[in-house]
Parts: sequence; structure tokens; C-alpha cells
Amino acid sequence: MLYTFIKHLVSGLLTLINGRPQFHHKDRLPSGSYVLVAPHRTWLDPVLYALAAYPKRFSFMAKKELFQNRFLKWLITKLNAFPVDRQNPGPSAIKVPVKILKKGELSTIIFPSGTRHSQELKNGAFVIAKLANVPIVPAVYQGPLSFKALFSRRKVQINFGEPIVIDRKTRMTDENLAQLEKDLNAAFAALDRELDPTFQYVDMAEPSHTKKASK
Repeated sequence: MLYTFIKHLVSGLLTLINGRPQFHHKDRLPSGSYVLVAPHRTWLDPVLYALAAYPKRFSFMAKKELFQNRFLKWLITKLNAFPVDRQNPGPSAIKVPVKILKKGELSTIIFPSGTRHSQELKNGAFVIAKLANVPIVPAVYQGPLSFKALFSRRKVQINFGEPIVIDRKTRMTDENLAQLEKDLNAAFAALDRELDPTFQYVDMAEPSHTKKASK
């Protein structure tokens, strides 16, 4: 299977370049399907989380433009990606992952910020998890933020959190969504502290004067 082949290929290359990655608390991962939710810190994220949670396989949301190239469409479809219109997501952005999760073969990775650098959580991950009746698993990544930085040998680390179960009776009101977002952000912060109590994420795309002002 192409997914498994690429997993072993990328895993071998990553170990060769950066050393063996460190995946923490895989014992917290559910045996069934789930929604893996993580802050988006680098374009490497989807690959690294998929490696970390293997042998669980994942489906991915990918912007529809990637499906316009015939070869790329074939490749990412084989890797369980499905198209989403980032500007106008529409009902399919919810319905497709819910359908996939209900089949029980694949889990789904969602970066609720929707973009690499935004920290604002969206509500889609909560709605998908509730409708599919699967837990949300929070996770964080610490390590190199670019492919070039992998050669620095700074360790790739991923930490998995305890599953968050959304009761099917829970209404997706503004109040409940705000509480779920608060719980998820708290889980991210706790997972970062488990890896490194002094950790502070630095957005590589943020202007230097903004970084200085935030210190």
C-alpha cells in the first residue's frame, strides 16, 4: 500500500537526517478512530503526526487547488486526502470527514486554526467529532520548523494528550464551544509543558519587530 510505503520511506529519511524522532504517550491514543487536533506550527506537521501515530492511518483535508494537477491528485488521494475549499468550505468540509470516521478505518487530522500561522481555533473539529461520535485527541509538536532546520539535529518531538470526549447530547452553543476551545487550549499548553516547561512557540513567518515586541 502506498500509504505504508511512503510512511517507511519518510521515517527512514527523517531518522537519517535528524535522528530518531521522539513520540510521547502513544498509550493515550484510542484503539478506534479519532480526530487528532493540534496547533499548526510547520508545514511538516501533517507528515510528522501521521508518522507518530502509525499504524493508525489518517485522512487529511487538502485545499482543492492541489487536486487540479492530475499526478498530485492521484498521489494525495491515495494518501487519503480529500479536497476542501478554504475560502468557502461548505457542508462537505464537515460531512466528508464524518463519513470517513464513521467507517472506522481511518482517523482524521485537523489543524483547527485552518492556516499555518493563525492561533484562532475554529469549531469544525468539535462538530466533526460529535457527529462522528469519536473522541478528540490533542497533540503538540516541538522541533525544527523548516526542512533546512532538520539538519540542525534538534529533536523532533510529538506529545499526545488524553482523549476529549464530547457527549452526543451536548449542544454546539457558543457557550459550550467556548468551553471546548478553552479545554483544548489548556491541553495544548499542558502537553507543551510536559515536553519542555520553558517552551515558547516562535512563528517563523512573523515579522522580526513583532517578535521583539512580544518578548
